[in-house]
Amino acid sequence: MQSINWGVMGCGGIAHQFALAIKKLEQCTILAGASNTKGRAEDFTEQHQIPRAYNNYQSLVTDPDIDVIYIATTHNFHFENIKLCLLHGKHVICEKPFTVNAQQTKILIALAKENNCFMMECVWTRFLPAIEHLKQLLAENIIGEVHTVKANFSICEDFPLTHRLRNKSLAGGALLDLGIYPLTLASIVFGEQPSRIQSSAVMGEDGVDESSCYLLEYQQHQRAILSASFIEEAPTEGIISGSKGYIRIPDFLGAQELHIKLKDQPIKVSSFPFNADENFTFEVSHAMQCIRENKQQSDILPLDTTTAMMTIMDTIRSQWGLIYSGE
Repeated sequence: MQSINWGVMGCGGIAHQFALAIKKLEQCTILAGASNTKGRAEDFTEQHQIPRAYNNYQSLVTDPDIDVIYIATTHNFHFENIKLCLLHGKHVICEKPFTVNAQQTKILIALAKENNCFMMECVWTRFLPAIEHLKQLLAENIIGEVHTVKANFSICEDFPLTHRLRNKSLAGGALLDLGIYPLTLASIVFGEQPSRIQSSAVMGEDGVDESSCYLLEYQQHQRAILSASFIEEAPTEGIISGSKGYIRIPDFLGAQELHIKLKDQPIKVSSFPFNADENFTFEVSHAMQCIRENKQQSDILPLDTTTAMMTIMDTIRSQWGLIYSGE
């Protein structure tokens, strides 16, 4: 089995989670970390015993020993960071949201094809065993005809205006950072674009959504009622309601359980446990398998699905008049 050398672009908090996951996998290693912030790459590589530290991204993408680069920078930099990797022939996986808008995603898809590179968005929820089992249950019609998906992702902390969630210049806001997860659950369940989208938002001091809600309607009178916030304390869960019962997913982002309730039957719990430092292993393992098979995209999260999700979020932002720098 081909051993794969990784590079990490951006050495913030999420990069540390990625590094812990890599240690759990075989036939791969992180060869280098890079950051434009002085000293951060050295701190990151020293902590995780990574041999090479770069203080600029150009050195990372020109390192001939690196096969694939994981991008962990803030949203506003994703487009230019991915583009840099592709222009140097590096496979790339990038944290969600893949870009700021669908047009940027389409440009990168063409560039990846031109350079024969594998490219994938990192939405780790889609790759979890519990979610794979959920798709199987829905295919088996276990809860009958699905009518509604309800999902929320909220965190509640006093973030400063400089924090990426509040900072418009970093393409912040609840939608792109948090709302993408409820939208992802709806995408997994319905597998199609909504026919109608309605939304509302509470806008913060810096002009991004602190709290937002999305109502998606589909062709068969199905609905997704979704929300996200970083100013509200609320449970993070998803509920899929059908004609024969419902499936509740506690903490659906990192789903480890499915609570299945059929009419006139007790709740059945299906468990798919994993340790906290293994949360990224499922998507990373899948990406490496795709690379070994010379694929240019994932069959679990293909690039047209990423584009479709960006299109939905573009539509939602347009309803609020939220435009980021450079759009």
